[in-house]
Amino acid sequence: MKSEDGPVPTMDELLRSAEDRERRAKPRRFDREVHGILLLDKSVGITSNAALQDVRTLFRALKAGHTGSLDPMASGMLPICFGEATKVCGFLLDSRKSYRFTAKLGEQTDTGDADGTVIERRPIPPLTDAQISTTLKGMIGEQSQVPPMYSALKHQGERLYKLARRGTVIERVARTIFVGSLRLLAYTNNTLEIEVHCSKGTYIRVLANDIAQHFGTVAHLTALRRLGVDPFDSARMYSLEQLRRIGDAGLSAIDGLLIPSDRALPHLQAVHVDAFGTRALLQGQIAEGLESVTANARVRIYGPDGTFLGLGHALGARRIQPRRLFRNSAINP
Repeated sequence: MKSEDGPVPTMDELLRSAEDRERRAKPRRFDREVHGILLLDKSVGITSNAALQDVRTLFRALKAGHTGSLDPMASGMLPICFGEATKVCGFLLDSRKSYRFTAKLGEQTDTGDADGTVIERRPIPPLTDAQISTTLKGMIGEQSQVPPMYSALKHQGERLYKLARRGTVIERVARTIFVGSLRLLAYTNNTLEIEVHCSKGTYIRVLANDIAQHFGTVAHLTALRRLGVDPFDSARMYSLEQLRRIGDAGLSAIDGLLIPSDRALPHLQAVHVDAFGTRALLQGQIAEGLESVTANARVRIYGPDGTFLGLGHALGARRIQPRRLFRNSAINP
């Protein structure tokens, strides 16, 4: 069928055209440049990657990553870095963490937690809070820890937990960890509740069993919560449910929860550059004639208006080389 203006579309063609317009009108799943750090309170029963994808979808962020996995049985702080903030992810990954955990004495599981199968049982000796606290005090400091088979570490390109599920056990090299503090919160019904502040790479499942070994028994985790990640130990976290409620007011509402990227770097010296230094650094050149800085040190760089530009390396007392600078779109959105 034709008209003076050309062929008349059929009903099917009209419907398909309407569907195409509707599809184009809908926002893409990830279509926003978002920059900053969100402190997610991950819930029990979800993987860290699944939590990351849920948050990324909520923010519609083009780029996001988390800083250190939490097991599905664990809850608590999982920093999510968006956009240019992913350039500081490594610092949070390497920082110390605080946990509260509950361990059941007398039973050890193959996974080290309540999700596993009991592989060993031992009697539990009579214990007092004073005995336990004394033992914990003696475990503070540097120590050696063998990673568990049920971990995300790799052997010849394959995750250890996948090998463990097939019944394969390989020798693991012990690693040095540091325990900053261990505090007994409660001991009831052969169950320990403890708070710990420790270095990166510490497996709390292994630590719980190591504590039990000092008493001549074994243990496995029944609960684990990450309380904080340095330097955000006392900062507020938001659960996915809270984010959704806040997000009902619009994307700007949840954007307001983001922490500036440089807040993850308080241990680095801050260096301020003028307009000439800013231009040089953004062009990949060395900035000279700056304030005195420690030679051969990594520094935080700020522009003349106080804007965080990124990371640099001090070549000498007054010279800075750019290392990981933020894109202009992130510095001046």
